[in-house]
Amino acid sequence: MYALINGRIFTGEKTIFNRVVIVDGKKIKEIVKLEDLEILYPNIEKKDVKGNLIAPAFIDLQLNGCGGVLLNEDISINTFKVMNETNIKYGCTLFTPTLITCEDEKIERALQLMEEIEDLESLGVLGLHIEGPYISKEKKGTHRKDLIRVLSDEMIEKISKSKTTIFTLAPENAKPEHIKMLRDGGVNVSLGHTNATYEEIIEKKKYGITLATHLYNAMSSFNHREPGVVGAIFDSKDIRAGIIVDGFHCHYASVKIAKEIMKERLYLVTDAASPAGTNMTEFMFEGKRCFHKDGQLRNEDGNLAGSVLTMDRGVRNLVEYVGVSLEEALRMASLYPAKAVNIDDKYGRIASGYMANLVILDEKIQLKD
Repeated sequence: MYALINGRIFTGEKTIFNRVVIVDGKKIKEIVKLEDLEILYPNIEKKDVKGNLIAPAFIDLQLNGCGGVLLNEDISINTFKVMNETNIKYGCTLFTPTLITCEDEKIERALQLMEEIEDLESLGVLGLHIEGPYISKEKKGTHRKDLIRVLSDEMIEKISKSKTTIFTLAPENAKPEHIKMLRDGGVNVSLGHTNATYEEIIEKKKYGITLATHLYNAMSSFNHREPGVVGAIFDSKDIRAGIIVDGFHCHYASVKIAKEIMKERLYLVTDAASPAGTNMTEFMFEGKRCFHKDGQLRNEDGNLAGSVLTMDRGVRNLVEYVGVSLEEALRMASLYPAKAVNIDDKYGRIASGYMANLVILDEKIQLKD
């Protein structure tokens, strides 16, 4: 047991002062007044955070890879370990490793790997995010067109019974019963890589779609005569969306507009690939050669192929370029993704009984040890 002293504390709701966080093992025991510490815990180990900010650690719900590894290229426990070790350097302690469009064999291998690992949380793994192959060919992005296909009854049954946290599909190509089966299995169904109309999204969401994958990217855009997928997301109070705030995937003004409309329904994701956290300049992504140049990842066709964004950089971008308050930017990186996948009873806040997944940030929003 130890006490974090001399820090401002952002609880996930508000910033408080002259308080101490008591950590017992992996959980937060309580927050106490500074003047009560010696009375309640006279012999406790003290860790001085030197006036910095204590906040809930970040949660990334879309992460293809980082630290030189990519899930699509190496479906293994080592990939999870490297991703977790890299994430921790940037304040992210929980993530959904993301598998993009590939063969059934790879999907089944990933599902099996998840079953074989007893303690996923020790690796920072919340659950799998399967992004494709059941998507729109018109909005494929960097996904391989030849592998895009229709979801089968057999595969949907396997996925609905697996440790899959998020499943991204194009609603216009999905059967209502498949969406419902995933939802009933505890999988969070996300619309993404979709060319659906506004009406199609409104019709299909009632079967269990609650999330949207990388808002604005790879989806039909908003138009005053055809609101498209973006319009449906904006208009649906029961859909939350991830957004990549790297300055390349969408204009910062577009992030601001989405934030004004969606409020706490919008959360930060990285969609990072293997070069994130490294000096890599080239990598392979599901059979395509991709390049890292000028802060962007693009494949040979010129399409964006993930990002090199880290969660801490995303928080800084939200504050610096979007004009979001620090408290709200921190919520977008922790509490709101926790709410999106229904784990906000354990993560995303600093409160008694919550997991002690914490970050220490200085005044420049830089991570401190």
